[in-house]
Amino acid sequence: MARDISSNLGFPPFRGAVRQIIIASGAIYVVILLLMAFAPGTGQTVLAFGTLDPTHIRQGWLWQLVTYAFMYVDPLDFVLSLLGVYFLGWAVEDRVGSARFYGLFFGSIVLSGLAGCALSLTRVVAQGPAYGSGAAANAILMVFYMFNRGAPIMLFPLPIQIPVKWIVVFIAAIETAYLLLNHFALLYFIQLLGLGAGYIWYLAFFTRPSSRRASKPSDGLRNAYHRWKRRRAARPSRSKPRSPYSGEPKSVLPGDVHPTPNPGVRVLPKSLSSSTWSRPSMRHGPRWPQRSPSRRQP
Repeated sequence: MARDISSNLGFPPFRGAVRQIIIASGAIYVVILLLMAFAPGTGQTVLAFGTLDPTHIRQGWLWQLVTYAFMYVDPLDFVLSLLGVYFLGWAVEDRVGSARFYGLFFGSIVLSGLAGCALSLTRVVAQGPAYGSGAAANAILMVFYMFNRGAPIMLFPLPIQIPVKWIVVFIAAIETAYLLLNHFALLYFIQLLGLGAGYIWYLAFFTRPSSRRASKPSDGLRNAYHRWKRRRAARPSRSKPRSPYSGEPKSVLPGDVHPTPNPGVRVLPKSLSSSTWSRPSMRHGPRWPQRSPSRRQP
């Protein structure tokens, strides 16, 4: 059953890996703003070294697959990305732990960046630079949806509760619209790929281990044996008194005539009276000898 994890009384807790990521992102963004204000040349150099560029990746600048998540230019992108990490990240971190949450954050941005650089090899789509943690925020949203399918949450700043599945659809539609309007730019490709990265991360770490490992031939026999034991234990017990005529047990069914030492004497069950018993049962009782019809001699 879906859980209502929304909070109407306050903000989510600010702790753990979510706090560390937000504080680091905020500190780096403040440094970039100061450099752009007082030393524009140095600020541009920092952005060039940290922003993801497929051309630089092919030249060996592999650190950009991680650093681009902490590079921001537009304050609105900075606020919206970190709000997604803050409002949903605490619930995911509380479910998976800090170590796995770090893996989700950095793994999603690296996987999305690699996929975007691979698409840029077409020389048609996924062109231009990419920056910001939008891919990680979308990955956290997807993992949150996989853990709480159908749960209503409050979308800031709207004071209403919306099912999380419709928020995922809405975010995917918005990212697709920006992708089309900007001629398939790398930035929006990576943000859209963040949803897929979160889904892949969930499948890799939170599916049943028994469904991923190869089954042994002995597993089927052992499971069949345990199923047979459960079926046998679930059967109703049937009393089997021993017959006085042989050492073998005889099954007694409702309505049977109990055997007696004298075959000629039939004992009726206590539940039946003599007035209701018209004739002996031909099914369970001994067969009476039948007289063959006499033939007249000519």
